[in-house]
Amino acid sequence: MDNIALIESFGDFKDEKGISKIDLMAIIEDSLKTLLRKRFDSDDHFDVIVNPDKGDFQIFLNKTIVEDEMSEDDDLEIEISEAKKIDPTFEVGEDFTMEIPVAQLGRRNILTLKQILATKLQEHNNAMLYEQFRDKIGEIVVGEIHHIRHKHVILLDDEENEFILPKENQIPSDFFKKGENIRAIVETVDFKGSKPQIIISRTAPKFLEKLLELEIPEIQDGTIILKKAVRIPGEKAKIAVDAYDDRIDPVGACVGVKGSRIHGVVRELRNENIDVIQWSKNPEILVKRALGNVTINKIEINEDTNYALVYTPVEEISKVIGKQGQNIRLASWLTGYEIDVYREASEDDDVELREFNDDIEQWILDEFRKVGLTTAKSVLDKETESLLNMVDLEEETIEEVKRILREEFED
Repeated sequence: MDNIALIESFGDFKDEKGISKIDLMAIIEDSLKTLLRKRFDSDDHFDVIVNPDKGDFQIFLNKTIVEDEMSEDDDLEIEISEAKKIDPTFEVGEDFTMEIPVAQLGRRNILTLKQILATKLQEHNNAMLYEQFRDKIGEIVVGEIHHIRHKHVILLDDEENEFILPKENQIPSDFFKKGENIRAIVETVDFKGSKPQIIISRTAPKFLEKLLELEIPEIQDGTIILKKAVRIPGEKAKIAVDAYDDRIDPVGACVGVKGSRIHGVVRELRNENIDVIQWSKNPEILVKRALGNVTINKIEINEDTNYALVYTPVEEISKVIGKQGQNIRLASWLTGYEIDVYREASEDDDVELREFNDDIEQWILDEFRKVGLTTAKSVLDKETESLLNMVDLEEETIEEVKRILREEFED
């Protein structure tokens, strides 16, 4: 097999990997040197010249000329009598360079060369893939569901690149079918062995941000600034937006008429509820907006500790906290402040004693009920001495009851 025929046989690799001629020739040179190291333990005495324009390469072996019968290594030394047959002017100690035809390497070594080349082409492809997707971290990719496994889903894009979507990076309500196209962001790109592993995510806040950029042109062109996005995947999200131009309503632009603009994002996130607020440099205003449409009487901010204490009426407490604490948690993430709520009780605010039956024994509650004391305030408003005259209870018992009521009711 001559050089040209050998290079032509490498064309299959070139077409398959989409590699440039220059890169292919560099890999051929590296592969040849690898083979020479395997065959001769070193490539120090060899020169490999690759000509990408001609599609050819040459291998030259550099030997040292020694006295007759003094050669200790025929691969690295040549006797003077043999050298003079080629050029009578050669002298002992000079370098002797000869070209090594590919055919002289032997069929087995040529097959080994092709295997080395295939390995190095794969390494090149893996390196290119790593660089390509490392630059796409935080960007949206689209892939087709190829395999659905217990702990992850495998997707392929149009170029057969493989993405892995772990279970923990899936929205809880995600349900995939083989062949379905889905969107996600590239989260990490790392080598697993010699192959790059591309991990994608649908739960990261960055995925929400990128979806908003796709759906809302003003965010993409910078007219509207997306300050921050936080989310509990599949449940609720909050985003804060602002605009350079005071004439622009950033919230309205993001939501659209009857929610038309943000609807596509909500649908992609499996009906995740998204609150859009306008950013403010004033922390009190920002905290109030982040908590949503609730009544807040006062906010105390401690900027040194990033702490906010919100005073709200009793009837608003559940709205402030939200389902499973989602609203106040997201508001804290969005503003960067740890938010606590102080319940402001009204004069009419009271709690029935029966609500405390988990902390106070029923027979004790019955003693208070017998004398018409049925609420927490009715007990707390009376002095202990008065209660001793009203109910058949020990002083220690009454004091313990009042302690429980104060902790659970007044706070």
